[in-house]
Amino acid sequence: MGIWFNRHAISQCARSLIAVCSELHFGARSFCNNLNNGIALKDKKLVRSGRNLIDMFSLHVLLQQCARRRCLLIGKGCHALAIHLGLAADTITCNILINLYTKCGMNDCAHHVFDAMPFKSIVSWNTMIAGYTCNGDDLQALKLFSKMHQEGTQMSEFTLSSTLSACAAKFATIECKQLHTIAMKLALDSNSFVGTAVLDVYAKCNMINDACLVFEKISEKTAVTWSTFFAGLVQNGLHEDALRLFQSSQREGVQLTEFTLSAILSTCASLALMTEGMQLHAVIFKYGFHGNLFVASSLVDVYARCGQIEEAYLIFADMKHKNVVLWNAMINSFTRHGNFWEAMILFEKMQQAKISPNEVTYLSTLSMCAHAGLVEEGRCYFSLLISDQIVEPNVLHYSCMVDVLGRSGKTDEALELIQLMPFEPTASMWGSLLGSCRKYRNVGLARLAAEELFKLEPENGGNHALLSDVYAASGSWEDAVLARKYMNDSGAKKDMGSSWINTKGKAHIFGREQKEELFV
Repeated sequence: MGIWFNRHAISQCARSLIAVCSELHFGARSFCNNLNNGIALKDKKLVRSGRNLIDMFSLHVLLQQCARRRCLLIGKGCHALAIHLGLAADTITCNILINLYTKCGMNDCAHHVFDAMPFKSIVSWNTMIAGYTCNGDDLQALKLFSKMHQEGTQMSEFTLSSTLSACAAKFATIECKQLHTIAMKLALDSNSFVGTAVLDVYAKCNMINDACLVFEKISEKTAVTWSTFFAGLVQNGLHEDALRLFQSSQREGVQLTEFTLSAILSTCASLALMTEGMQLHAVIFKYGFHGNLFVASSLVDVYARCGQIEEAYLIFADMKHKNVVLWNAMINSFTRHGNFWEAMILFEKMQQAKISPNEVTYLSTLSMCAHAGLVEEGRCYFSLLISDQIVEPNVLHYSCMVDVLGRSGKTDEALELIQLMPFEPTASMWGSLLGSCRKYRNVGLARLAAEELFKLEPENGGNHALLSDVYAASGSWEDAVLARKYMNDSGAKKDMGSSWINTKGKAHIFGREQKEELFV
């Protein structure tokens, strides 16, 4: 995309700057006056400006204001003026322009400026890599870092942290390990920025043991470091460890953030810890986080999972401003408690409030229709999703729709949807269809679904057991016995079930042959 202007365009942009600078609350009246006085029409109305009349520092400040406020049009005008003044090769000006364009989502323009620079400072590389990462172009960020490394440019902690963020988005484990090695060579592995970024990647890639080692090595742990580690433990299902660590961090006086509270509330929700959830609610009020939308969403989830749907709705209703996350939390809570009509009404109110549904909203509504047996409503929501110009349907939405059709006995239609969808069928889809075949005794389709499951999950004995149940439900006892025998001969195993109970402040988990104390 071209960003260079002819002189007529420069003239127009320069004049427009005079009119709009005041809108940015930019205290540069002298800059505007000098700019106005410096413009003169000479030689066939071409713009000429006295370089000495315009303060370069003021131009830089105005560009920074444009970047801060995402004012792309005015920023382009400043860029045109910088070119006219001969600042196109100035390193500081180019760095500010790269920052402007990346913050406005114009990576192509930023890269054009970056490529044209005769000298690139470390700030130039960092700004361009960070711009790619922030705009979701993680592959380009990794490529640019590789080029920087090949050219022998010295890197800083900000270079590594931005590149590691790109690795986290791509779940690039190998690249992360390589960057971690570079950080250790540069003695930056204990730096809070770099260490937190490495920790985040390892946690997202399910390498939680490596994440723990990195966390312990960080000398100065910031609030971001703690919240990242809490979130990593929760994402990896280590809820008890997250709760223990949170209690320890509070004894050490670690600063609370909305991200930390959201992560720990997720732990309370997953374990249905009502007492701890209420204690955290009190802490949230004490430190003034009760107005935070993400904390409120987590609180709604805690109370709903603990059976307190009325309390969950009171928190939801008490929030003056609601975002899509909070709406989703309440819709999902109603669905979990079987309040299907309330969930549907809330979906309508959400649209009336001009809040556009996202992927999670459609998943909640389709799941609701599956459990409530609302086939026509499910078709309606699915059609609404397909026609949505913003939300792209994914494999989870199709899986939910297959479940909607299968649970209502429309197994053949569910199979047709699986065959026509633009994704490869997943094990959850075939498992849902197999379960529906057991209820409606569709043996032929059950065999087809089971064969696909055996290919996708050869070691999952539960699929063999489910097929055996289908045969038993239809009276085919010989086939049921054979299915069980095949499960034993193949070495496939069923996952052992477990339950847990909270007694006298201690949580215990009970398996078939085990009892484990989790935390005090």
